[in-house]
Amino acid sequence: MKYGTISTGSIEASLTAEEILKFGGNAFDAAIGAVFVSMTSEFALTGAFGGGVLLGVENNSKPFIYDFFVDCPNKYNTKNEFLETEVNFGNAKQIFNIGKGSIAVPGNIAGLLKIHKNHGKLPLSDILKQAIDCANNGIEVSSYQSYILKLIEPILANDINAKNLFYKENKLIGEGDLFKNNQFGHFLNLLIKNGSKYFYHGDGLNDILKFLGNKSNLRKNDFLEYKVYRREPMNLDFYNHTIYTNPAPAYGGTLIIFLLKLLQDSSLDKVDTLNLIKGMRLSSLARNEVCYDSNIENEIHKVLEKKIYDKYLNLFNNNDILDFGSKLSGFGSTTHVSIIDKKGNAVSITTTNGEGCGYIIPEYGIMMNNMLGEEDLNPYGFHKWRKKRRLPTMVSPMIITENNKIKFVLGSGGSNRIRSANIQVILNLLINKKNLEDSISSPRIHLEGNTLFYEPGIQIPNNKIKNMILNGFDSQNLFFGGVNAVSTDSAIGDKRRGGHGIVI
Repeated sequence: MKYGTISTGSIEASLTAEEILKFGGNAFDAAIGAVFVSMTSEFALTGAFGGGVLLGVENNSKPFIYDFFVDCPNKYNTKNEFLETEVNFGNAKQIFNIGKGSIAVPGNIAGLLKIHKNHGKLPLSDILKQAIDCANNGIEVSSYQSYILKLIEPILANDINAKNLFYKENKLIGEGDLFKNNQFGHFLNLLIKNGSKYFYHGDGLNDILKFLGNKSNLRKNDFLEYKVYRREPMNLDFYNHTIYTNPAPAYGGTLIIFLLKLLQDSSLDKVDTLNLIKGMRLSSLARNEVCYDSNIENEIHKVLEKKIYDKYLNLFNNNDILDFGSKLSGFGSTTHVSIIDKKGNAVSITTTNGEGCGYIIPEYGIMMNNMLGEEDLNPYGFHKWRKKRRLPTMVSPMIITENNKIKFVLGSGGSNRIRSANIQVILNLLINKKNLEDSISSPRIHLEGNTLFYEPGIQIPNNKIKNMILNGFDSQNLFFGGVNAVSTDSAIGDKRRGGHGIVI
């Protein structure tokens, strides 16, 4: 490569990252620029007032994590607005919770600007130039984004300001239409001029609080006290490689490491579909066993304690049939960016807005998140927290090294499907020895409670499975995540979610 390898969720985001690398920026600059463009090109998946996690490497050094995911608020407001809305995915109808009472304390702009300050090379004005242009001049809606907008139309139709953005002549915009968001362009110019503190401590916060009114759980102190955390990633030596990912208090990274460790430590000769199903089920059971108190922020790490882990390893190694139960969780509106540059910098960054709260802040053209209404982020039930804490995300950016050198950078969108998608790509890369494109395009499974979802091409061992509902898809689908990944010579965007890769 001359400049780097790039994989994002949209062609506009990838081209932005390409331009930044060619202009002299590094992987951190390119990733930040791509994420802000995604806030227009993938409006339904990420946003300025959502949250995220970055796993990075600077100059071939030790990987590090920036956690800028969302917080639950300090207090619960009994008058908060919390609305149910139904989304039809064809194979399943699901209920989502939106409204101003579903909004968690956002972290995206605080995290992205802190990362830029600590690791960026170019001025923020240069990095956000394309994002401002996309917002002001518009982006043609792709077939994939049209599909996503149609899925969440009940959410977009909730608010007159959202209708003004997404409807033309009382009809939802679709493929080929131009999507403009001038208010978001204005927001980005304010961000360049004033920094993120303007929206956490300054006049911008007043606009947000006015928008929230008395229908939210958020108060001024929730913004004033928000912190971006730099953490040590967790890692696992796995088949002659080292895998790095997001640690507790997030759930996803720990559960990925837990399942991969089960597979490696077991007595298996090979990893087949049945063993993967079993590992997925045991991972969920282990999570349910150790996660029972919403006030213990890092409790998920208990699954790797010897007593707990050995219990599930023994279960994995025996031939007993497991009981299945529990219901389907949410869709998960998330997007991922993976970049390696020529200087030995690497970024794996996942950001999300949930499905959105259903309201647009008119001054900024931004829909805030609905993370307090996401079932998978609130396993104890909605509004059950008793003190401020990070919500337990499945977001799991990943970097894989071999002999201390970066080999793969990857990550996925898709809520609970994040971990199943990442795991299957890793197994394809490191055990099945497939190339990056085939590792991502191969059919996937996902186990949710007592339901096994699977794409065409998966052979289900029906004679060895009992008490399980099988839900096969007719074609590959965004439901199974969207893994965007790069190596030093390859860049693949997952077609399930409109991904786009570039090698330059």
